[in-house]
Amino acid sequence: MTTSDIAFNPAVWIESLAAALAGFLADPRLRYTYGVQPNVVEGELSLIVAPWLETEDRATYDHVMGFAKEHQLRIVEDRRTGERALPHPS
Repeated sequence: MTTSDIAFNPAVWIESLAAALAGFLADPRLRYTYGVQPNVVEGELSLIVAPWLETEDRATYDHVMGFAKEHQLRIVEDRRTGERALPHPS
């Protein structure tokens, strides 16, 4: 949903952003980046952005947030911690 509650096809923008930031390893499977991953949150398809991405990969963070703001998409902070949080690639 957008900030003005207008329907926006989430599958399209979520898959587009997640795939653009993903890569392939030795096998031919697409691997999502550690900091940006599609997921279902409270029954809605969402794009999870790790909180640490803002300081450690500012270009990716700015790209995702800029897209969300440009299309007036709702942004909710990911408050998960511990094992439930997106892993850090360290």
